[in-house]
Amino acid sequence: MTEVTEHYEVIVVGGGAAGLSAALVLGRARRRTLVVDAGEPRNAPSAHMQGYLGRDGMSPAEFLSVGREEIARYGVDLVRDRVVDVTRDEDFTVALASGGTVRARRLVVATGLKDELPPVAGVAERFGRDVLHCPYCHGWEVRDRAFGVLATTALSVHQALMVSQWSKDVTLFLHRVAESELSEQDVRRLAAAGVKVVPGEVAGLVVEDDRLTGVRLVDGTAYEREVLFVAPRAVPRTELFVKLGAEMTETPFGSYPVVDERGLTSVPGLWAAGNASGFAEQVVNAASRGYRAGAAINGELLMTDLDAAVEAAGV
Repeated sequence: MTEVTEHYEVIVVGGGAAGLSAALVLGRARRRTLVVDAGEPRNAPSAHMQGYLGRDGMSPAEFLSVGREEIARYGVDLVRDRVVDVTRDEDFTVALASGGTVRARRLVVATGLKDELPPVAGVAERFGRDVLHCPYCHGWEVRDRAFGVLATTALSVHQALMVSQWSKDVTLFLHRVAESELSEQDVRRLAAAGVKVVPGEVAGLVVEDDRLTGVRLVDGTAYEREVLFVAPRAVPRTELFVKLGAEMTETPFGSYPVVDERGLTSVPGLWAAGNASGFAEQVVNAASRGYRAGAAINGELLMTDLDAAVEAAGV
């Protein structure tokens, strides 16, 4: 493919809720904008998304399809491609996997994160169906069923306590977490919530007629369960921030860029939105962060250009 360099005002890397929301605002503000979408949404395994006012129950795929249609109305370009390199001088130069390069005055990184699931037989295959991670996303749909919680760290106690809001039949499988790792407060809270604690490593899931029916330990003991909650390891897709020298901060959920309330990083012109800026962004939050970043970028570009015009005019 012949390399062609095009110049935009803003490039948005990531075509999820945050990226599309930023692009929508920028397109409506008449900014020449490009969205580069690798097509790897975090919530792809889910059949529906919940808690988004006006979109409750919509499938993630339909949500993104509608979003792409909306940005197209305002002249925003979208390419299915992957960013493989980025450099910054006066502007940002973005290299694409297809072989092309594009440049822009401002760059929004909304690449999100990916979930690494615990290596337990059956978990990955059923993730998003009856293996779940977020009670706010799925708790209502599976309410009052027999829940299991697969511990990945001692912090999984918090997950077990949270899901007890949606079912009074909850079992915490400690898996590779030792009972000694639980604090006295953990033990008291679990008892108060009626959560049963089962020590021992989990070997895999019991599935019958394409539905989860139980959890089996390595010693062969099986416990009947209808739903299993897990806490995937969140891996932020923050390589572009590191490449551009943005200040990063370590959190219990990975390393993220330091941003202000609008999403601006320590690198001038570089913005973060959605899960690229933090772990706890649901779809509705990510869309909000994208909207805020898009509006702030438009205002910044406007004032920058007006100040340049004033200086050029010598007034």
